Amino acid sequence: MIKSRMLKSLALAWFVIVFCAFGLTACQPVKQKPIPSVLKMAVGKPVTKGSALVFPKDHGIHAKQGIEWWYLTANLQSDTGETFGVQWTLFRTSMPSDVESQWWDNNLYFAHFALQHKQEHVAFERFSRASQATVTSSPFSATIDSWQLSSINDEFLPLNLIATHENYQIALTLKDSPRILHGDNGYSQKTQSGHASYYFSYPFLKGEGSLTFAGKTYKVTGNVWYDREWSASLLDKDQLGWDWFSLVDTQSGSQSKRKGLMLFCIRGDGNRYNYCSGTRIAPNGDTTTISKDDIKLSVIETVTLGNRDYPSKWQVKLSNTPAIVIESITQDSRNQLTIPYWEGRVKASGGFNGKGYAEVTGY
Repeated sequence: MIKSRMLKSLALAWFVIVFCAFGLTACQPVKQKPIPSVLKMAVGKPVTKGSALVFPKDHGIHAKQGIEWWYLTANLQSDTGETFGVQWTLFRTSMPSDVESQWWDNNLYFAHFALQHKQEHVAFERFSRASQATVTSSPFSATIDSWQLSSINDEFLPLNLIATHENYQIALTLKDSPRILHGDNGYSQKTQSGHASYYFSYPFLKGEGSLTFAGKTYKVTGNVWYDREWSASLLDKDQLGWDWFSLVDTQSGSQSKRKGLMLFCIRGDGNRYNYCSGTRIAPNGDTTTISKDDIKLSVIETVTLGNRDYPSKWQVKLSNTPAIVIESITQDSRNQLTIPYWEGRVKASGGFNGKGYAEVTGY
């Protein structure tokens, strides 16, 4: 029992340190200040450009890098016409220590599960040590207690997603999406100084199954976007957080004709965007990298939540494209968990029409 309490204390302390450093928390007061450089130290070995991704190995853990995640977001519709949003994420972060135990492998695992319906947003979390959470590359499985994302057979796709918390549940089968690599064959630069990750996605997964919201169960279908990313460090010492968008053109009416757009912009002093990257995704999975000089992101409307102003509408200008307006659907999409951040459904119009998800960190 004593060791269990000690591990929990170490875990919570490490959460605050690591995710303040990576911008995944509102650790600062309303008026932001640069995060101390001691909190921006790399955790693990930085990724290197030119390392080819290898599958199925890269579906699994990258122990040399200090942080990685298995990340799903979904826009779903029920057979009654109601719409829902889903987020499910398993995080791993290195936490070197002198603790020797069968329950501790110098990694901390935690997971987030969130659902949205109309203007309601609920979010839940789980923490674990070794053996409570497992990740295998082939057949693929990422689990934390009873929450799991796993392959149905020896191939990566199709997948099953299962998570339950009291009167909220998601149970989906996911299939039929190309795998795409962001940046330079998966090497995704995040800052001008060279912080980077390896990053790939399955953007057009067809999701089908059931969803329970506040005790009421619905049959649902829709688009699911799966992200995989690992890194040692994502931010410079004077940067606060990021805005990330995954957008899918659902106007075509056909799964085979869907297009995708990923945008990622880092914020610095005054919450000004100072480095962006992006990917255009064709229906067949072909990608076009969007350079930082071709992305201009600005906030055009905000909403006050808990005495802080969060973006609620953005404008994106891309080269040779009409301006894109992105709006939040559920305005209060804060995951008010141990590590708080904003994660919710968005809709896009103008130069790109569709739906997706946004993540806003560091406010």
